[in-house]
Amino acid sequence: MQGILFQSLKCTVMLFFKRIPKYIAAMLLVLVASMQITFAQESKQDKIEAQAAALKTLVESKNFVFVPQSVTPLTGRTRQLTSYYNLRISKDTIASNLPYFGRAYTAPINPEDAGISFTSTDFEYYATPGKKGGWVIVIKFKNQTQAREMNLTIFDNGRADLVVSSNNRQSISFSGDIKPR
Repeated sequence: MQGILFQSLKCTVMLFFKRIPKYIAAMLLVLVASMQITFAQESKQDKIEAQAAALKTLVESKNFVFVPQSVTPLTGRTRQLTSYYNLRISKDTIASNLPYFGRAYTAPINPEDAGISFTSTDFEYYATPGKKGGWVIVIKFKNQTQAREMNLTIFDNGRADLVVSSNNRQSISFSGDIKPR
């Protein structure tokens, strides 16, 4: 039964194309192709807008995790991170578990304090929309010696750059992704 319907449809299409000039057939094919491209672009744009809205919700709720994938000291080369490091941000607490490579102006007493690992509840959090989309977040700590300030730049695609400034160490930069907590 399906074979007969297919043959009938095929014959109808063939007769249609034989009756109209070839340039009209070509124009119809171009029209159909351009409609498909337009729908694909709209779908991609919808995905980008949905991702930007989700990031906006995360930033405004102050409940997300920054997961670095690479680190760049002020002096030195970029290194890819293989272990799981993160910066967890919530409304009342910031927990940092980040590595440190670079020059320290004073040596830590405890060798386990070599990284940027701390939990803070005394901080100021400023989030402003970026010039070309995304967000710029500045976090200033009042009770930390390992980090004085963190500048987190979040892009619409979910990527982010973090710069950590300290009184006792050179600045260090991280690149990674923003994830829901």
